[in-house]
Amino acid sequence: MIAYGVQSVQSNLAAILMSTTPLSSTVLGHFYTTNEKFNFIKTFGILIGFSGILYLFSDNLLIDENNFLSALLILLGSTCYVIGGVLTLKISKKKNENVTGSILIWATIILIPLVSFIEQPWNLTPRLDSTISVIYLGFVSTGIAWLLRFRILVNNGLIFQSQVSYLIPIFGTILSYIFLKELITTKVLISLIAVSVGIYFVRKADYKKTT
Repeated sequence: MIAYGVQSVQSNLAAILMSTTPLSSTVLGHFYTTNEKFNFIKTFGILIGFSGILYLFSDNLLIDENNFLSALLILLGSTCYVIGGVLTLKISKKKNENVTGSILIWATIILIPLVSFIEQPWNLTPRLDSTISVIYLGFVSTGIAWLLRFRILVNNGLIFQSQVSYLIPIFGTILSYIFLKELITTKVLISLIAVSVGIYFVRKADYKKTT
């Protein structure tokens, strides 16, 4: 859903829509987990972090009849990440590698017929760099990332884990400066501070809960 949606919306709008996962994780975590309940400090931290992302990408935001469906798909796709986290917590007593392996195997089984029908990959002749990128995305950005995601979910909770969506656009901008020589503006620094403060308040709320 996200891959389809980003084709028709601005990158800044897509970043904001994908950064709503901590908001949806707060709601779903309150109702479907036993240790992720609402409290003022945690909610305040999440809103501070989201306001940092909103400020970073606040220029020229537009949702109209041409991209409404795409924006909705991105929002639904981001929410599905949170639902996946909730379901993963239900089997948190299982071994990390077993859960990660099962998720990736079933994802492959589901996607193979869809990709075969839509993309017809046997008709493609990918370049070497494209093939290397796909392998990297599969093993590192998906396989290893899922192992880390499961551990963070179990040890730190759904809401804390979902805040990674605040860091992605921030560090994307920083890496663009390092590798692509793009400028880091004052807005980026202010947004990074807001996200950091938000994460601090969420962790503070969790610390108070355990003491």
